[in-house]
Amino acid sequence: QVQLVESGGGLVQAGGSLRLSCAASGRTSYYYHMGWFRQAPGKEREFVAAINWSGGSTVYADSVKGRFTISRDNAKNTVYLQMNSLKPEDTAVYYCAAGVTTGRSTFPSVNYSYWGQGTQVTVSS
Repeated sequence: QVQLVESGGGLVQAGGSLRLSCAASGRTSYYYHMGWFRQAPGKEREFVAAINWSGGSTVYADSVKGRFTISRDNAKNTVYLQMNSLKPEDTAVYYCAAGVTTGRSTFPSVNYSYWGQGTQVTVSS
């Protein structure tokens, strides 16, 4: 089992920045690939960014490329999402997730098995 706890959400003006953290605990949590997802009111959950277990590979949704940066510190079992140049359309509950690849799949085709409770990010215009 892996437990995930997000923090760092809040209210920020458009153009501002926030850094989200996701603290992982549990057996061998550092072996997991990690991802950030978000869900805005009335919309489906969408992928934001992912990082492989070593931190050597990252992928981003087109909507956040160049503005968001995902990173991880395996010594601290923590994953981060640095969000810059925030826009009102970034408003959502942000979730971190942990998973592995299965079969012949390779990163970023991850089967996310563990999810945090989410942290609210609100960007005002």
